[in-house]
Amino acid sequence: MTMTTHPMAPGRQGNKRSNAAVAMLSIALSTAPIHAFAPQSASVSSHNTVASAAAAAAKSPRRPATLLMNIPIPTAEGGATPEEIKSAADSIAPPASFYELQRASVSATQMAIDDGFTLLEIEFPPLPANVLEMDDVSAYDVAKANVNLALDFAKSFSEMGVAVMLPDESECNIMLEDLKVGDKPYPGVTLTSLRKGVEGDDRIFKPENVLIGLMGRGSGGTVRPSDNTNMYVIVVASAQELPDVEELYEQIKDQKDENGNSPVIVFYNLKLDVLRGDLGAPAFPGKDFQDRFLSRVKPAYYLRTRQYSRSVPQPPFILNYQGCIFRSYPGHYQTLLDTGTGRYRKVVGSDVRPALGEFKEQLTDALREEGAIAKKEDEGALFGFLRTGYKTTTWWEDEREDASMDWRT
Repeated sequence: MTMTTHPMAPGRQGNKRSNAAVAMLSIALSTAPIHAFAPQSASVSSHNTVASAAAAAAKSPRRPATLLMNIPIPTAEGGATPEEIKSAADSIAPPASFYELQRASVSATQMAIDDGFTLLEIEFPPLPANVLEMDDVSAYDVAKANVNLALDFAKSFSEMGVAVMLPDESECNIMLEDLKVGDKPYPGVTLTSLRKGVEGDDRIFKPENVLIGLMGRGSGGTVRPSDNTNMYVIVVASAQELPDVEELYEQIKDQKDENGNSPVIVFYNLKLDVLRGDLGAPAFPGKDFQDRFLSRVKPAYYLRTRQYSRSVPQPPFILNYQGCIFRSYPGHYQTLLDTGTGRYRKVVGSDVRPALGEFKEQLTDALREEGAIAKKEDEGALFGFLRTGYKTTTWWEDEREDASMDWRT
């Protein structure tokens, strides 16, 4: 059972970080290519992309004034077909910089919105791997990076009215002070909180919010939608605070703007797969929360890296390998193997997101084809079973009767 530690928990806020860490964080959030998602063994060459440009054929009043990239350019005869758009998205490579990542995530989100999805997930490493591994980079540093990235993401949808939301007011106030910005850092974008205090309640510490959060049983009536807002970007929320997001959704799901569009909620770098592991534990929401709500969250842009080790009978005796699951909507899920040369090689693509055990086996099969490890028939059925075990999926990856398939498709 994974117990999550809140990124903004007391005790971490006052940690002093070294100048080196601060410098690395600044570099990570710049728009210069930093090869954040490439293997560390080599630098990444720029990936060739399909044509850049505007995506869906029909104009949408919700479309941001900027970019949609990596999809066929609409023509005077009616634009690219959905099949052509999906085929182009299926071949998109992982980004080589945060600038490229932001453009791609905005494009994927807009296409998912155009297709009618209102619960969306954006997931990727918020800092380069070498920065995340530094000893003096705290959970608050990661949270601050996520808020900065979310604000930058929100600018592309400012015409909709965007609220970037932290869990509660105290966390929001800390972030506003640390970032040295106001609650409206950009036109059409606000930085606010899910839980809002009663007007006139000037208490700095509200013990009822702490108790409610620990119980994981809703907000106590303090969750309220923002005015003139059609997109809510949720950041830095823990598993106990996810019911607040569900409460927000229940309040806004029947709303329509002047064009008949429903508000959108974006789960931004919340590591939902980690939070799902906490469901059902004491003081956490029950497993039914996955079935009725989290399973309906559509991954619009998803990049998750994984590292593995395996013993082999010849030197170096331990084989380290890594890869990632990558998806840019409406493309399929790509299983990508790190080739050790600064590039990823596509192993397989699937319209259904592979379970983590299946993903590991796909990478292993690719290594078998290259002769890096023994084939299954040479390894033996018993030894292969001892490596993988009886069950290779988690409970939420199993087929569940009341769950939606949106989170996997």
